Amino acid sequence: MPHRPKHWPKASYDPHYDPIVDAGPGHNRDYAPTYWIGTAGPPPADDGPIESDVDADVVIVGSGYTGLSCAIHLAKEHGIKATVLEANTVAWGCSTRNGGQAQISSGRLKRSEWIKRWGVDVAKGMHAEVAEGFELFRDLIGSGEFDCEPQDGGHYYLAHKPGVMARLEQESALLNDTFGYASKVISKEEVFETCCKDHEAAGAMWEPDGISIHAAKLAFGYQNLARKLGAKIHPGSPVMRITRKKGVYHLQTPGGVVKARAVALATAGYTPPGLDKHTKHRLMPILSNSVVTRPLTDEESAECGFKTNSPLTDTRTLRHYYRHLPDGRVQMGSRSAITGRDAENPKHLDLLRAALARKFPSLEDIDLDYSWWGWVDVSHDMMPRICKPDPEHEIFYAMGYGGNGVMYSAQAGKRMAQMVAGKGEGLDLPIFTSELPGHGVLTPFRRWGQRFMYKWYWMKDEKFAA
Repeated sequence: MPHRPKHWPKASYDPHYDPIVDAGPGHNRDYAPTYWIGTAGPPPADDGPIESDVDADVVIVGSGYTGLSCAIHLAKEHGIKATVLEANTVAWGCSTRNGGQAQISSGRLKRSEWIKRWGVDVAKGMHAEVAEGFELFRDLIGSGEFDCEPQDGGHYYLAHKPGVMARLEQESALLNDTFGYASKVISKEEVFETCCKDHEAAGAMWEPDGISIHAAKLAFGYQNLARKLGAKIHPGSPVMRITRKKGVYHLQTPGGVVKARAVALATAGYTPPGLDKHTKHRLMPILSNSVVTRPLTDEESAECGFKTNSPLTDTRTLRHYYRHLPDGRVQMGSRSAITGRDAENPKHLDLLRAALARKFPSLEDIDLDYSWWGWVDVSHDMMPRICKPDPEHEIFYAMGYGGNGVMYSAQAGKRMAQMVAGKGEGLDLPIFTSELPGHGVLTPFRRWGQRFMYKWYWMKDEKFAA
């Protein structure tokens, strides 16, 4: 059996953390040993932990993409210099553990499912919102303020079985005819000629908007930009309690109380259950594993046939996301363990290795240099929310991206900044006007349901999608 990856998760960042059962993500924990952290260089300067009582105008809880984008846009567009509180190291959670894939999507639903849920007019509004978000993302990474190694070339949605091609053709036709979005379906032969030699691929749908980025360099770039614009960023400052006294919010941290007129929550899959009543049990945290190989040899590279560094996703419900990295490695990720306690179980790494070998047989026994996992914020109805859940309170949140937050988190942060600044009255899409739905009576049984659904998804993907 191949040895464990060089950079296997270490206890210093608590690999067993589980947002459903743990009170919080910890205090001043180190980064997960991801490829992104291993190749990003030293983290940029921050403002240190909170060490005394502090007054602020707006406090943002969480220093990932969403929180940092909110800080950037509060300063740029509303003249508000926010204070960002982070429990551990800056961008400790999703923002340095993802696959670095920016797609023109948010949440887990396709455009056809938007129409079924909300009708054509609202679906068109949602598409316009996501398209605007992608342009904002392009502007941010193209601003010259930082370099996150963007590779632009569209997104390939690869059919993992021949029986899936009909659905891809229907979705592509809908994108073109209803939304005016120029996707196209390509054959297996075209996939091999223009994309890669994925031996599972029966064809693909290509979308014009898809950019691969270096996840940690993006987070660190946002961090530098936010501080340049006047935001204060305090790592090692977990929020243990939020109370309100005479209209002022008091956020208790280990080093002192931070007082503010408004609070923006951007904690995603790492949201503590006791943080706020409006976010408690509103997400289903899902673990995702990711690996990065050693650099490919010339022979391996030729056999894999990568013609693009664009984001690649297969059509499984428990999808695989993968890409060719600029330094000649291959990254792949997928869903894994149910609980944090089981995250280190080698069987999950073995399953990911097997998937890599099915797609690229020449990589069957390749050494892995990096392996890690992290929590994805999946909402009960598979769509995110950016909202003010209680009109009587100046508390806001943005979360629930379902694994599609690399791009849309920039727009979500901007939208939450609008709301915090009191300028969100024109935001009338359902993701802005409704709360994250709860799980109701099923809340205590979510993990049991997840185990059942994973088995069903496997049957659906591997047996029925012939």
